[in-house]
Amino acid sequence: MTRRTDVRRDSKPRGPELFRDAEHKAELEARNGLLQFDEVKRLAEAGIEGPRFKLRPSTSQGLQRLAIEGIYSCAGNYRTGLVTIHGTSHQPPEPALVSGFVEDMCDYVNENWHRSAIHLASYLMWRVNWIHPFAGGNGRTSRAVSYMVLCVRAGTWFGGTRTIPEQIVENRQPYYAALDSADAAWDDGERVDTTEMESLLENMLAEQLVGAHRDATAESDP
Repeated sequence: MTRRTDVRRDSKPRGPELFRDAEHKAELEARNGLLQFDEVKRLAEAGIEGPRFKLRPSTSQGLQRLAIEGIYSCAGNYRTGLVTIHGTSHQPPEPALVSGFVEDMCDYVNENWHRSAIHLASYLMWRVNWIHPFAGGNGRTSRAVSYMVLCVRAGTWFGGTRTIPEQIVENRQPYYAALDSADAAWDDGERVDTTEMESLLENMLAEQLVGAHRDATAESDP
């Protein structure tokens, strides 16, 4: 199977656009990004401090809603049609199967909570993209859910000004390559193999923590 990781993987909702123009869309995306980040932090802290954490389908739906609210009309809802992801040959499952796949995804995380935080985060980063449960905002939702679970499983909210999601946006190609690697393993006998994604997230987390240390030790101008 030929895979194209040299271009941006992207899908566009077929529903009506709610923004006026490109500038308005950028403003809404910036606003939504902050709202989604705040919600990820709230969920992570609640998961860390609360009783036994359980990942539920409503979590991804809520984070997707925040990502595209005011931009597209499909906020918070699973897609109802087939979707094509530009930049990869992967074909997401038909819409009737989406709900079941999301349930299975949550079950995998909950049943494998003994696995490392990096593994669970990598699995979610890939699996949300593989299912592509929404008409839009799948990439932002995968990164948000993944980071939230990473923090909950590790038992801490990771600091640093260049978070893993921010590093991915800055350089998407290694992320795309890791997604395609996991896709290929699944195509080959439905194997869960997120080795490449785990390596990527490990390096990005290290970079984030180095940044946090740098911020903590830097002196401000008098």
